[in-house]
Amino acid sequence: MSKKKTRRPAAVTPASPCPCGRAETYRECCAPFHRGSAPAPTAERLMRSRYSAFAVGDAGYLLRTWHPSTRPDGLDFEPAQRWTGLDILGTTGGSAFHAEGTVEFRAHYTLHGDTGSQHENSRFVREGGRWVYVDALPEA
Repeated sequence: MSKKKTRRPAAVTPASPCPCGRAETYRECCAPFHRGSAPAPTAERLMRSRYSAFAVGDAGYLLRTWHPSTRPDGLDFEPAQRWTGLDILGTTGGSAFHAEGTVEFRAHYTLHGDTGSQHENSRFVREGGRWVYVDALPEA
């Protein structure tokens, strides 16, 4: 009888493809947002960078980009969960010319060998010139 081994995916490096799914490397895409050297210019880019933060385990970035009215005190990541892909399904507003926007997405993951996805329509607002995540809109 053999035991099924679950291999942990390689860590994201600066030269890795960005977890958010854009064509750039992590260094060119979401890393500057995570480091705080640039703000996400649109609600969609913030959503993508937050997905990447989940993929790389950057709780600090997630909390910094969460609206104070809905931000939790802390985050615990499920060690066995691996984020495997992101689909942007639609957006409203959220550009440099808007004060609010929504991003509908499906985030794919594996957990204990099973695949799954999270579907959400997220609400974002711009505060002090920076986009922040507010909450998920209720399902219609």
